[in-house]
Amino acid sequence: MEERLVSFTMFGQEFTFYSDAPDDEVQGAIAMLREELEGTDLAVRSTVPSSTMLVLGCLRLAARYVNLDKEFNAFRTDQEQSVDKMINKLSSGIE
Repeated sequence: MEERLVSFTMFGQEFTFYSDAPDDEVQGAIAMLREELEGTDLAVRSTVPSSTMLVLGCLRLAARYVNLDKEFNAFRTDQEQSVDKMINKLSSGIE
């Protein structure tokens, strides 16, 4: 996919970057960041620079990703073990 210019506004500032990701993924990521930052106390938002707020929002999203990745890996391991048990059970029944 070809890179294109993406622009969005947050905290009254315009941010622009190039991306080759599909538009729905880019818009989803921006929406997720907005959702993450909407829960931030307005008093905090007015005293903390927007660049810091964006970094903190990205760190919160990264922490959620790390947790989901850990949960997924545990799920995958459980599934693999279940499949192995089923294969062993079926194999022992054939013999």
